[in-house]
Amino acid sequence: MENTAFIIIDMLNDFIDPNGSLYCGPAARDIIGPVEKTLAESRRNSCPIFFLRDSHDEDDLEFNRFQRHCVTGTWGSEIIPEMTPKPDEIVLPKKRYSGFYGTDLENLLAGTGVDAVRVAGVCTSICVMDTVGGLANRDYRITVSTQEVADFDPEMHEFSLKRMKNIYGAEIL
Repeated sequence: MENTAFIIIDMLNDFIDPNGSLYCGPAARDIIGPVEKTLAESRRNSCPIFFLRDSHDEDDLEFNRFQRHCVTGTWGSEIIPEMTPKPDEIVLPKKRYSGFYGTDLENLLAGTGVDAVRVAGVCTSICVMDTVGGLANRDYRITVSTQEVADFDPEMHEFSLKRMKNIYGAEIL
């Protein structure tokens, strides 16, 4: 894991907790343990850690496509308790699917000097895949473990893993 950053995407109450407004189902709960394990390993190895979190305005147009979720300042937009960031870890609010859109992720990653990124979180077919595409466009080596990503749609999950491997060159574990 040396010279590797760890990006954790949308491990938020609205997606991961059964009471969340856009709960991704049991598959989302199943990834908590594996993500926690990689997070602990990344911390031990002093890897840069980034938490990306959906943080929508009350009237976000995305709510025309998806149920209202992760409104800034609400319980739903909070990172699940199992993944509480440490003070030296970066938490980036995002308004769209890609972690690069409207955030400083590109500059922050460049500042770490890493050339590889491991990605985990939800949803595989939306925010994970779009962020992996952004990493590929910036020539990072990318790793995604099937045990650390989940989606509310099993078919889209499988398609996304295949696309990230075949199009973006991600190593799928």
